[in-house]
Formats: sequence, C-alpha cells, structure tokens
Amino acid sequence: MKKLMMMATVAAIAASANVNAFDPAAKYQQACGVCHGMGVAGAPKAFDKAAWEPRLAKGMDTLVTSVTNGLNAMPPRGMCMDCTAEQYKELITYMSTPK
Repeated sequence: MKKLMMMATVAAIAASANVNAFDPAAKYQQACGVCHGMGVAGAPKAFDKAAWEPRLAKGMDTLVTSVTNGLNAMPPRGMCMDCTAEQYKELITYMSTPK
C-alpha cells in the first residue's frame, strides 16, 4: 500500500510539473509577438539574427534588466507581468534564435 501511495504521489508531482512547465513559444505568442513580430517601435524582430546580435552582445543580464525596467517604447516587464528573470532569458533566447 505504501508503494502504491508513493507511486501515486510521484505521478501527481510529475503531472503538475508538466502542466506548469514554461513554454516560450506560447508565451511569445501571448506577450511578446505583438511588438517583436513586426518590429514595432524599434523592437528587434523575433527570429532575426542580425537584429538581435548587437543586443545579445550586451549580455543576457543586461537584456533581462532592460525587460524588467523597460527600455524605449517597451514598458517595464514588457507584456509579461508574471515572468521571472529565468523565463525572460528563455523568451529572449527563443526570439533571438533564427528559425
């Protein structure tokens, strides 16, 4: 009985981890694509290597700080008010990687 309860607990934890997993592609569509999809107000276009290279050269921490505090036309936290610094890093990596 204890083994069955342990297995059920592990399965429940694994299932909840999958439900709560961060999906950069989905969050991009929800929060970032509005501006980065078309390069609105100077935003670097998503998946455009040349647009992202000078920004990436500044370092990921600098980019996350820019997102958190806002930069130029981008408001603080962009359009992702619930994102963590790690999630911003994932989003930046997603958007700056050519498709």
